[in-house]
Amino acid sequence: MALSGILNDPIPEEDGIAIVKKAFNKGFTFFDTSNRYGIDNANECLIEKALKQLPREKIQLATKFGILGYCHDHVIVKGTPEYARSCCEGSLKCLDVDFIDLYYIHRINTTVPIEETVSADSFVFLPVPFSVA
Repeated sequence: MALSGILNDPIPEEDGIAIVKKAFNKGFTFFDTSNRYGIDNANECLIEKALKQLPREKIQLATKFGILGYCHDHVIVKGTPEYARSCCEGSLKCLDVDFIDLYYIHRINTTVPIEETVSADSFVFLPVPFSVA
C-alpha cells in the first residue's frame, strides 16, 4: 500500500518494482495488494510489472475488493455480488494474471448478506492445478 501512496506520497514506480523484487529475493513470496491502493489501481499495476520479472509459480498473490471510495471520516463500502465480480475481473486484468491465489473483501458491507457477497455467482472460478509438495 505504501508503495503506491494511499497514506503517503507514492514512490517512483521503478523503486517500487525494485522493492518487490528485492523482497522476493530475500524469501518473501506472498504479496498482498488491493484495487484501492493508489490512484487508478496503481498498486495492482505496480505488482503486475514486478510479477513480469519474477517466477509467478513461486508467488502467492492476494488482492482485495469492497471499498468503493472514501468520504471525509469514513470508508464507503460495497459488497454486492455484481461489484465483487466486477472488481475481480478488473484485478485479473490489471494484474495480468490468470488467477489470484487469495481474493477477499477489504471491508464488509453490512447491508448485503455476506453469503450473497461471496456467492459462486460473484466470482470467476478457474480450475487451478493443486499439488502437495
